[in-house]
Amino acid sequence: MAPPSVLENCLEDSNSETCPDINWEDIGFSLVPTDYMYVMKCAKGEKFSNGNLVRYGTFEISPAAGILNYGQGIFEGLKAYRTEEGSILLFRPEENALRMKAGADRLCMSSPSVEQFINAVKDTVLANKRWVPPAGRGTLYLRPLLMGTGASLGVGPSTEYTFLIYCSPVSNYHKGPLNFKVEEKLHRAISGFSGTGGIKSVTNYAPVYPATTEAKAEGFSDVLFLDAATGKHIEEASACNMFLVKGNAICTPTTDGAILPGITRKSVIAIALDLGYQVTERPVTVEEMLIADELFCTGTAVVVNNIASVTYKNTKVEYKTGSETVAQKLRKTLLGIQTGTVEDRKGWTVRVL
Repeated sequence: MAPPSVLENCLEDSNSETCPDINWEDIGFSLVPTDYMYVMKCAKGEKFSNGNLVRYGTFEISPAAGILNYGQGIFEGLKAYRTEEGSILLFRPEENALRMKAGADRLCMSSPSVEQFINAVKDTVLANKRWVPPAGRGTLYLRPLLMGTGASLGVGPSTEYTFLIYCSPVSNYHKGPLNFKVEEKLHRAISGFSGTGGIKSVTNYAPVYPATTEAKAEGFSDVLFLDAATGKHIEEASACNMFLVKGNAICTPTTDGAILPGITRKSVIAIALDLGYQVTERPVTVEEMLIADELFCTGTAVVVNNIASVTYKNTKVEYKTGSETVAQKLRKTLLGIQTGTVEDRKGWTVRVL
């Protein structure tokens, strides 16, 4: 008889059928250490091979690693959903794999194949399945990382790459009504395809901290950034895509290299078209946003959320919210597909268990 696999050992060792002693109602969107993480490495110029599940925890890295010195790293975010019947579903993981590859190509990094990415995600979920919250009480958030971990003093691609996945049970990213502030001085990304706004580079996020920290200190939920070229068009918030609604028309900024091509964004557009809405992807001016009926954001963490107000140049504009809004209709359908209560006619979900 063949020896048990690494995954089988992990499942047996972690007593994965036992629910953790946790109050699912209070987890919020913060790190809850789970049992295992997935690690896979490869040298520069080579392809990734098989990885391993290891105990969740810290790991050693050279102080000369590319991720630490030159920011050569990207990440993804996706969720595992518990259905009412107790099975576990992933939502469009192949899209995360393809987006990671696009980011890796931009930063001159080796990357796992789509199959390797999806299998690694599945193994990570199965090894931590006791941490997937019950249906309707949260999700298991997975964070795949791709990092240059080889030691090198000179500026250039790393000599080694590490693909790592860790996870944490989470609930809502934002709580309560969302009130955004338009940021006019700082920009999230360079306009067009010259920068890295269109990939999930680790370097995209810390530069927005001054704007978001100030906004949250003033009582806002998040910051809405404008294009760097003209300052006249909306782009996205710190970690989510933007949509506006006017009548039966839905509009969202074009993913023109400065805006991340969100997987939730892409899915919401498809659902909206199926429901009969007119959807347009194009540059959206601040003036258009200020006269919209609804404003909402999308993302893996936020799912689909109404924005109650936006403050621009000290003027506060309020929007429709509530269960009858377009945003909530789209959210209901999307969550239904993700959790198995709405038939998945598009083949978006992948069953893990």
